[in-house]
Amino acid sequence: MSVTPSYPAIVANHGGVWIAETDGRVEMINTRAAIRRAGDTPLLMLNAAVTASRLGYPELSGLDLLELFAFVHPAKFAVPTASGLAVALGLPAPEGQGAEALFLQAAAGKLLDTLEDGGWAERHGAWSIAQTLTRLRWSWSGEIGKRLKQPAKPERLLFSTLPKWEEAPARPRPRDIAMPDGAVDAKLEKLLGIGAEKRIGQRDFGRAASHAFRPRSMATAPNVVLAEAGTGIGKTLGYLAPASLWAAEAGGTVWLSTYTKALQRQLDAEAGRAYPDAATKRTKVVVRKGRENYLCLLNLEDAMQGGFSGRAGIFAQLAARWAEYSRDGDMVGGDLPGWLANLFGKAALGGLTDRRGECIYAGCPHYRTCFIERSARASAQADLVIANHALVMINAVRERAEAGRMTRIVFDEGHHLFDAADSTFALHLSAREAIELRSWILGPEKAARGRRRGLAARLSDVISYDDAGALALEAAAKAARDLPSEGWGQRLMAAEPNGPVEALLVAVRGQVHARADGHEAGYSLESEVAEVLPAVIEASVAALAAFETLAAPLLALEARLVAVLEEAPDWLDGPGRARLDGAAAGLRLRAQMLAAWGVLLARLGGPADPDFIDWFAVDRVEGREYDVGIHRHWLDPTRPFAKAVLEPAHGVLVTSATLRARGATGDAESWRDTEMRTGATHLALPPQRFAVDSPFDYAGNARVLIVTDIRRGDIPALAAAYKRLIEAAEGGTLGLFTAIARLKAVHARIADPLSRAGLPLFAQHVDPIDTGTLVDIFRADPRASLLGTDALRDGVDVPGQSLRLVVMEGVPWPRPTVLHAARRAAFGGAAYDDLVTQGRLAQAFGRLIRRADDRGIFVLLGPAVPSRLLTAFPGGVRTERILLDDAVAAVAEMTRSGVSGVLTPTA
Repeated sequence: MSVTPSYPAIVANHGGVWIAETDGRVEMINTRAAIRRAGDTPLLMLNAAVTASRLGYPELSGLDLLELFAFVHPAKFAVPTASGLAVALGLPAPEGQGAEALFLQAAAGKLLDTLEDGGWAERHGAWSIAQTLTRLRWSWSGEIGKRLKQPAKPERLLFSTLPKWEEAPARPRPRDIAMPDGAVDAKLEKLLGIGAEKRIGQRDFGRAASHAFRPRSMATAPNVVLAEAGTGIGKTLGYLAPASLWAAEAGGTVWLSTYTKALQRQLDAEAGRAYPDAATKRTKVVVRKGRENYLCLLNLEDAMQGGFSGRAGIFAQLAARWAEYSRDGDMVGGDLPGWLANLFGKAALGGLTDRRGECIYAGCPHYRTCFIERSARASAQADLVIANHALVMINAVRERAEAGRMTRIVFDEGHHLFDAADSTFALHLSAREAIELRSWILGPEKAARGRRRGLAARLSDVISYDDAGALALEAAAKAARDLPSEGWGQRLMAAEPNGPVEALLVAVRGQVHARADGHEAGYSLESEVAEVLPAVIEASVAALAAFETLAAPLLALEARLVAVLEEAPDWLDGPGRARLDGAAAGLRLRAQMLAAWGVLLARLGGPADPDFIDWFAVDRVEGREYDVGIHRHWLDPTRPFAKAVLEPAHGVLVTSATLRARGATGDAESWRDTEMRTGATHLALPPQRFAVDSPFDYAGNARVLIVTDIRRGDIPALAAAYKRLIEAAEGGTLGLFTAIARLKAVHARIADPLSRAGLPLFAQHVDPIDTGTLVDIFRADPRASLLGTDALRDGVDVPGQSLRLVVMEGVPWPRPTVLHAARRAAFGGAAYDDLVTQGRLAQAFGRLIRRADDRGIFVLLGPAVPSRLLTAFPGGVRTERILLDDAVAAVAEMTRSGVSGVLTPTA
């Protein structure tokens, strides 16, 4: 056994700062002393970014155990807290904040001991990467170098250890089959296993879902099922039964689409019931995301060879360690720890993915081991592809090859289809979009980190023999220089534009500021595209000409590549065709975007198109401008969604626990709104409808308390309410906010006193931790509480004692934007506001009760909550309007009863 390194350890949180000395002494010190110690001696710490935030000392550096864990156990999950690390390492969890500092020393010793353990499963590749990390002066290199022995034989490089994908013939067209109810029932029973609880609602749901897998009876008219299944019905297995059965018998692929990464992970786990053998599951179930989520091996190679320096270079080496053991190379929501990128900055992560569409396909030396290509090919042969709404829609819009295989689709979290379609089919002509296009064409115009190559560098070998192609490339590069460049923000504010597009943005910014009413302090500014100022119209003429000048050579270059594909020279093999096809598709996509920008500009000063909503915007964060542009959204985005995604499919299931409108006056009205927001109303055949309520006893397990004595805008009173409620619940609280500014203000007032009481508080937009990791921390600690906004209102699954109280700051009315105002006018006025708000309330309440034995209270802080909104909550749940003192007493009573008894009203 090696000796624990002789370093003191530091723990800093809102409750104080503790130092564990090398002789075992632990003392509490002040922040100034802690910063001085950190500058004098290397300290062990857990999550340097969070520790630095707690100390208010961003230059903090030391020996971060999370970095060491990522080196020793790449691709292994661990909650980035002392107790979470204890679970991952098999050590006793520390009790008390002073004990955490001592624990860090023990954890460091355990991790370093692993390096000398003959049974260490992740040994391969460690020694070679450790040598590079030493040259990069990584803080752990010295300790690792003392223990890690050089292997007897040279280790294979990462790029030669990754498996190669193989080409496979296209799957035959799926057979037309109809599955009887008995077969679906039998499959469901098999998935549930022997002795599982029989749920009538789940069986009926599975039968209803199977309609989406029947043969289609009319072209462009899929079999659509709209199915609402309350929480606890078990809808995941309910649709996995007919989906996996159809895939096996018909020989086709079912796309399972979600809105959140959390549900993707849950679906992947549940799919193991259908394919219990791990090797079989790897071939039958594939998780798919957009290519910007995956590690780019060419970017990684460049980074490892010196393209990254400093901390980014260290991250690249740790990413290489992870890549060798990763399941699929997914860097965002996959098995790369979410906290790892936070330690090194988002830029380091972004530099290792293909976020700018620069892939050179078969021209890449790592093409045959590429994670993205492997995932795409695996999905073509899989039974189940677990994707997300955005990817499914983008595949269809861009007419990708795999779009033709999406004949059967399940949209879980279907209540988000409207929003997902709204984002996918929107158009933005903004400074950031234009700069991205310029960079895609020209590449870096100054020293840049990572492999960033312009169009010429990516296509030089293809068009080197083609004079026409070379001229088109040169013309595109020249025209791209009329697009905005670095420093555009300062030039726009000074009204000193460089080029016609920047001149347009200056004029747009001028109109927005001229018509702002002063009530949006700190928020983004908007202006309708109405009574457009002459300066904007004049500038749009020159910008339109610039776009047309740029589009022409891009289209010409695409035509040259298509000609090469059609003529098929001897050197053009399968991978080569894929490369040219990908390059041509990229050129075509950007030429189409330029054409769409032209249409948008041509509309300025003319009549509005009733199908679209156009507006000018200056995007800001806390008063700082970060983008300026013109935006276009469909008034009803489900129209293009139905055309591109639904009509080509043969069967579609749309499901959710909150699919129907909650405030509808009748069943027909609730389904009418559902059909409108899912696109079903635009199809030739009507959908099948199915609904089954949750089996949970909401009346006995939950209460809704509306606190009436907290005035809107009274931040001190709001903060006091959150503090008292969290204390009464002894943690386990999810606090939801409708504005980031109020979240930050409340957190600043209550984090310290709660932490000193042993109730840790975490918050989105405050803690330097990604949302997924924040939820992991919250889930793992029953005394922790978490504050957040929209991302925590939906898709967060925290069953059990860790979540027993939800507190919502105010009614979540839609923000009064230009986009919302147009849809409000088109879809029912105040009724549309109620529809959106009730959906948000239903989703927020849905976080509270996730299984039959959950108990909890939902508190809504609002002096005047309209009664008509209360239909958002499940039938039977008691809703009471009370004062804050009574709400605190009710929560305290729940806590005293251990949250296990039936919740009864207080006197």
